[in-house]
Amino acid sequence: MRSPLSGRRWRQPESHFMPDSPAKKVLVLGGYGLIGEAVVGRLLRDGHQVTGLGRDIRDAARRWPAVRWITADMAQLLAAEDWLPIVAGMDAVVNAAGALQDCPRDRLDAIHRASVVALVAACEQAGVSRVVQISAIGADPASPDAFFSTKAQGDKAIASSSLEWTILRPGLVIAPAAYGGTALLRALAAFPGFIPAVMARQPIQTVAVTDVTEAVSRAVAGSLPQRLSVDLVEAEARSLADVLVAFRAWLGLPPARIVPMPAFLGRLAAVVADGLGQLGWRSPLRSAALAALARGVTGNARFWNEISDQKLQPLEATLAAMPAHVQERWFARLWLLKPVVFGVLSLFWLVSGIVGFIMQEAAAGILVSHGLTPVLALGMVLAGSVADIVVGAAVLVRSLARFALLGMIAITLLYLGAATALAPDLWLDPLGAMVKAVPALCLALVALAILDER
Repeated sequence: MRSPLSGRRWRQPESHFMPDSPAKKVLVLGGYGLIGEAVVGRLLRDGHQVTGLGRDIRDAARRWPAVRWITADMAQLLAAEDWLPIVAGMDAVVNAAGALQDCPRDRLDAIHRASVVALVAACEQAGVSRVVQISAIGADPASPDAFFSTKAQGDKAIASSSLEWTILRPGLVIAPAAYGGTALLRALAAFPGFIPAVMARQPIQTVAVTDVTEAVSRAVAGSLPQRLSVDLVEAEARSLADVLVAFRAWLGLPPARIVPMPAFLGRLAAVVADGLGQLGWRSPLRSAALAALARGVTGNARFWNEISDQKLQPLEATLAAMPAHVQERWFARLWLLKPVVFGVLSLFWLVSGIVGFIMQEAAAGILVSHGLTPVLALGMVLAGSVADIVVGAAVLVRSLARFALLGMIAITLLYLGAATALAPDLWLDPLGAMVKAVPALCLALVALAILDER
């Protein structure tokens, strides 16, 4: 199979930001997301004073010390009065915030509609001149999918305002960073031996994140027509299978054939992912993502080409501009293993705790045979079983996972240390009870290393 990257040469787009444009104070909502962080970087390079807003800005503040960061949850900013102190003094606001599906961490109507309505009112009152909305291809108030309908309602609130607004609707955004859907693409492309795909023939139009930030830069600078709503997509659609093949070539992996997966497997994965969403995990396999794929990720590139002297890059150019190295292959191969790692850890610790309760007398007998009193031995077995069950269950909850992993590491080290002191002969047990704790410890360390989502 011929690589889709071979035989072509592409030129990186040049910035069209006007050097004589005055620097502006710009607020970027969702400033550490896939698109938001790229927008922050571009606006800083353009010379603007950037303020970023998000729910957890600690890591972003370390990465972007030149940005003034505000910790806030848009889902809680539902009145103009909530926004006024934030937008005061700003020249422009870029809304790059969004969520895929309702879950305990995300409320789509609040984030995409109610908060945007309040934001618009605050901008009008505070004299903010310009708003740039990063929407989505397929946003439609009549859509049965909450993501697309709430996005469209937010767009409507902005388009109905007195502000100078720009609404950008990007297709599948490809960036050096990867999480969510783009992480899943890399993982599927790196699958060993073949490439599994549900709805492999569905049409996709991609867009480089650099092209999205170029459009934002122009909108902030005022070099785009005002009150503009435009799709940002490459000129030609391609199938999901073609996108996956291109990503596999980009990763430098041997060609592999696409193996279409039955639709019921996609639905099953969505049910599991939706359940994990209730525990705080944001899987791109959720039902909302599959619904988006089912309708196709396509838009109209013609309007952008009519108003711009720079056509949007095709996927081949996007990938060629961000060559993959070993870290991309590591990430792609580990991504699908992450839920397996956490699932195995949870099962291991839960079973260990349950077995401890069932076999408490036998377990306590081992400790008694090494000099402990029966009461102390039984107490240690019961305490250990409770601890095992607690960390085994807690690791499945996203907000508790880090503490659970640290607990697993501490419990294992305590177990190994105490057992070595009280019963060193257990290291020679033919069933390897002590030895097997070491790989479990290593797996917990691996899970801790790959816990971060972005």
